[in-house]
Parts: sequence; structure tokens; C-alpha cells
Amino acid sequence: MEKSPNIEGKTTAIVAYLTIVGALIALSMNAEPKYKFARFHTRQAFGLHIIFLAFALLNSQWGNVYGFYGLYIFYTVLWFYGFLGVLGNKEQEIPFLGPYFQKWFTFIQ
Repeated sequence: MEKSPNIEGKTTAIVAYLTIVGALIALSMNAEPKYKFARFHTRQAFGLHIIFLAFALLNSQWGNVYGFYGLYIFYTVLWFYGFLGVLGNKEQEIPFLGPYFQKWFTFIQ
């Protein structure tokens, strides 16, 4: 079995997907040196966590349990898609939202 090449910034990208706190830690980890791979995945993970928290807060006002089920399924599927992209050394955007995350979170260098 062939070993995949080591991508610079992969550890930072993995940390970004752990939680919103992990995304914030990844911001500081990628401060110096800056890695393109880590920046890409930090933006994706940060956006995914923010969208999840925003919709969870909105849904908590309605108290609809089925809305939470849908939200968790949506979040989990997209999280695994992004996380598997990191493990596969790919810069694949999260479906539907990924291009927006790259535009909105340009402050993440």
C-alpha cells in the first residue's frame, strides 16, 4: 500500500473540523507559517460550524424536534465530507455552501 504524501498544514486542517473551538485554534495555528491547504479547510470548517450554530439557535426558538434531526443529519453529512477531504489531501468544497465560505471568510489567512 502506498503512503499518501504529507501535505503542509494538514494537522491544522484536521483541528479546524473538530469543533468551533478547533476552528479558532486552527486560525492561530495557521498564523505563521501560512499554508494554503490549512486556510482552505479552516474556512470550510469555520463556516460549517457557524451555519450549524446559527440554525440551531433559530430552531431552538421553534422547539421542533424534527428540525433538529434534519439539522444534525445535514451537519454530520457535510462534516464528514469535509473531514474526509482533509484525510484524502483534497481541497474539495463542501456542497452548496463551500464556495460561499471561501468568499465570506477572507479574513482567515
